[in-house]
Amino acid sequence: MNNEGQQQGISTFTTPTGLRQAGNPFDWYREMRSRGGLHFDPERNVWDVFRYDTAQAVISNYKAFSSQGGTGGTLSLLGMDPPKHKHYRALVTQAFTQKSIENQSAGIEQIADELLDRLEGQPKMDFVMDFAFPLPVIVIAKMLGIRTKDRNLFKEWSDKLVEGNDDQNLEKQAQLASEKMKIIGELYAYFTNVIEERRANPGGNDLVSELLRAKIDDQHLDMVELLEFCLLLLVAGNETTTNLLGNFMRTMLEHPESLERVRKDRNLLAPAIEETLRYSSPIQSISRVASVDTEVEGQSIKAGQGVVIWLGSVNRDERKFDNAEQFIIDRHPNPHMGFGQSVHFCLGAPLARLEATIALNRFLDRVPSAALDESESLTRSPGSFVFGYKKLPLLLKEKAQVGR
Repeated sequence: MNNEGQQQGISTFTTPTGLRQAGNPFDWYREMRSRGGLHFDPERNVWDVFRYDTAQAVISNYKAFSSQGGTGGTLSLLGMDPPKHKHYRALVTQAFTQKSIENQSAGIEQIADELLDRLEGQPKMDFVMDFAFPLPVIVIAKMLGIRTKDRNLFKEWSDKLVEGNDDQNLEKQAQLASEKMKIIGELYAYFTNVIEERRANPGGNDLVSELLRAKIDDQHLDMVELLEFCLLLLVAGNETTTNLLGNFMRTMLEHPESLERVRKDRNLLAPAIEETLRYSSPIQSISRVASVDTEVEGQSIKAGQGVVIWLGSVNRDERKFDNAEQFIIDRHPNPHMGFGQSVHFCLGAPLARLEATIALNRFLDRVPSAALDESESLTRSPGSFVFGYKKLPLLLKEKAQVGR
């Protein structure tokens, strides 16, 4: 584990050699699952978890497996253990309520329509760059009260912060960690100005203003906590949703019969989104650090050793899911871990689901047919922490119907 990487905390552990060499992460996951649920990698001093039950045992045991130093660090809620985590999450939840999320519905639909308006008369599009990328950035920026001109900068920062440490060269790892720390400093400086502006002008209905008002027993979030949550929202609030939208479209185009079923029966959209979260998990891994010597599946894990839970493998564990390697749009039940589990279940999951549901409904309403543009290559997101596409070129067989 790289110490600087641990401090920046977003992608702490380097990528296993086997995964770097694999052409497809899911092939590597399948091979590792066949060997067991837990494997030690001495090169990284890390235990890798590949099966569902093993993952559940690790994630639920926060006393033995700490989030501090794992996935999180500067992303406060992700890098915090109970009981402090419970108190802090209760404070944040006062601002990030179900009602505040549902109130975004009309705005999300308007944003989706404005993005689709730009496709008028176009024979092709890039689903990620034209739709899946800008939509969640605009949504979270509006919620935080961020200036329109800064949205692309925020996306650049977010992409860099989730970039994995795939290079085994220690110097390059340190360089990447240093770049991330610099970006975090820039973000903190930006949000400090936003927070101070809201303090000077209270009464706003944006998320930062709500966070400033949140309190339990007269205790408010301090500046560091406010900054950490703004950073968490920026990264988790757009990266996951962008990849969820892109992965949904890519998977559906690979399964055209399923796409047609969803087009004809929109009641299938919700379970299809859940199946995308399982089949092509936007977040592929989360990490913990053993806080005490402990035993899992007969294996002795020493205090201080890292543990990486490969959600992309866990969600395809054939011991938990029937026909786990198949995409089944109406799968039920579907207890995937696409948003994590236990006390660290993703706080933004309702917002991601709402954005995906509204955006995909509008896309399917207004773009009657689409196919992959085989003349251009797909571009995957770098690193092993996230799974998604930087570019997803589509041919619009019938030009987009922009009339509403």
